Amino acid sequence: MSHPFKFSVSLGPIGDPRTLVTTALRAEELGYHGISLPDHLDEQCGPLVGLTAVAVATADLALTSLVLANDYRHPVVLAKELATLDRLSNGRLEFGIGAGWQTTDYQRAGITKDGAGVRIARLAEAITVLKGCFADGPFDFHGDHYTIEGLDSLPLPTRRPHPKLMVAGGGPKLLSLAAREADIIGVNFDLKAGVIDAGVGASGSAAATDRKIAVIRDAAGRRFDSIELQTRVHLTSVTDDRDSLIAAIAPGFMITADDAVTMPHVLVGTIDQMVDMIRTWRDRWGFSYVTWSADSIETLAPVVERLAGR
Repeated sequence: MSHPFKFSVSLGPIGDPRTLVTTALRAEELGYHGISLPDHLDEQCGPLVGLTAVAVATADLALTSLVLANDYRHPVVLAKELATLDRLSNGRLEFGIGAGWQTTDYQRAGITKDGAGVRIARLAEAITVLKGCFADGPFDFHGDHYTIEGLDSLPLPTRRPHPKLMVAGGGPKLLSLAAREADIIGVNFDLKAGVIDAGVGASGSAAATDRKIAVIRDAAGRRFDSIELQTRVHLTSVTDDRDSLIAAIAPGFMITADDAVTMPHVLVGTIDQMVDMIRTWRDRWGFSYVTWSADSIETLAPVVERLAGR
């Protein structure tokens, strides 16, 4: 089963705070599904506060944290913030969460960055706690990382049983967890090194994506068809000379031009070529939810106009 296409824009560092709202309003006008904010300890705005500002200013945009780093917040505290935002936005929240990955965030904040296995196990418990907080009545939970005793978390979110859950990652353990728990899975590069550099390129190739989707399909079982699959496009360019541009950028990813042009994280070419490529992504892998940076909001609006909802 193919899900209809959705498109969103990711906002990074905000200089003038008014830019956040004006960009969101423009995205809504152009037919984008939503606005997303990442979660890093740098010059960007706080994602939940930023999404609240967007919620107040807009009527229909989905509000997506893409994605919150679990290690930065206790899930009980986070659940209250998320439920409040969902109520303020009349059910427009998509709460994205991951295990945390960017080494510099941990180092600068003095937060211990445990091994991937520990972080993913803690994330799995946090998701259970979040879903418990969003359910009716008090609940208990006793895990290795969190202990909850008779908590009745209020307010409850508008969307029941909970806002749409997005889990994003690039490794098999995290993607398997996402396949069991998430409504939306963000399939990304494998960021186990804790940094985005040329070395991550191969992990985003078409062949690597084939393997990731196979992991998700196996772990999801019968629920696979109900899951939306999302890709974050990190490089976009509208050009009449796709081959030359791909040949120039491929070495920066430490991959071949063929791998660069087929990976679901690069979108280069004419509008017609982009539309065809996105359709290919859905046919091959099931990607129906596509996110790119806000600096492409205008240039790629024709893609949104031609594909959104189809």
